[in-house]
Amino acid sequence: MPPVEPGPESYAHPALRFFVATRPAFLSVTLVASLIGMAAAWADGVEVDPLLALATLLAALCAHACVNVLNDVHDAEADAQNRERIYPYTGGSRFIQNRVMAAADLEKFGWSLFGAVVLAGLWLSFLSGPGLVLIGLVGLFLGWSYSAPPLRLASRGLGEFAVAGGWLLVVMGADYVQRGHYDAGAFVAGLPFALLVTNLLLVNEFPDWRADAASGKHTLVVRLGRRNARWLHLGLSGAAGGWTIAALLAGLIPIACCAALLGLVPSVQAGQALLRHAEQPQELLPAISGSIVALLLFGVLMAGGLLMGGRA
Repeated sequence: MPPVEPGPESYAHPALRFFVATRPAFLSVTLVASLIGMAAAWADGVEVDPLLALATLLAALCAHACVNVLNDVHDAEADAQNRERIYPYTGGSRFIQNRVMAAADLEKFGWSLFGAVVLAGLWLSFLSGPGLVLIGLVGLFLGWSYSAPPLRLASRGLGEFAVAGGWLLVVMGADYVQRGHYDAGAFVAGLPFALLVTNLLLVNEFPDWRADAASGKHTLVVRLGRRNARWLHLGLSGAAGGWTIAALLAGLIPIACCAALLGLVPSVQAGQALLRHAEQPQELLPAISGSIVALLLFGVLMAGGLLMGGRA
């Protein structure tokens, strides 16, 4: 049975409503991205500070929650028109559409989270280095402008690039807090993970295609059409794999990181499912779930490979 969408009486306690509004299950993506960044620092011999690591993780999760909430607010029109959604993966949280929370309350909550992230980021930059401010500013800008006016990057076919850049910055930020300076190792380890996160966004855009087009949200799937855009998923999987293999051969990441390539198996399977069912929204659950498994598996194995094969 598919999950039941929330309704006005779903969450009696206000704190629970606010927590669920952040879409906590999806925050696991940021958890894994942060682990990759910390593991990249560890692999180069940096002694990871556990308290700083915990603070970094909480700040990153708060930033992701902020983006989720504000995205729900700014995508309310498109989500209201979405009749082919696959809940809970596409079509938003349904909090506004099903009258769980008012849009104004969600927006206030989102900006409260934004303020908390700014304060946490400034504190972490004081402890680690000023370069973290740039990472944080660019990351928050990408998260805000993804769906917020006037830029609305997702409506201009640029949302996919913003997502790739945003999660790459999560990896680099977690690494920076521990090192106190920029390092290419975090970029090398984080880029293929960011590409797989982009794949998840891409496949989620297929069930939302009709509603997005009707509301003027011109994602890559809307711009290219479903039959053309479906090939992007396999292309991004191939790019993630090619980058990882090249990094292994160049000695930029430990050989133990080759295990991360196992995460590309469900990614390719998801891409194949998308090729078959790109124009059949209700048949895309295997492609969506496979993309989720792929990026989490890849990320965990990449972090594990860095931890086991590092300490240069």
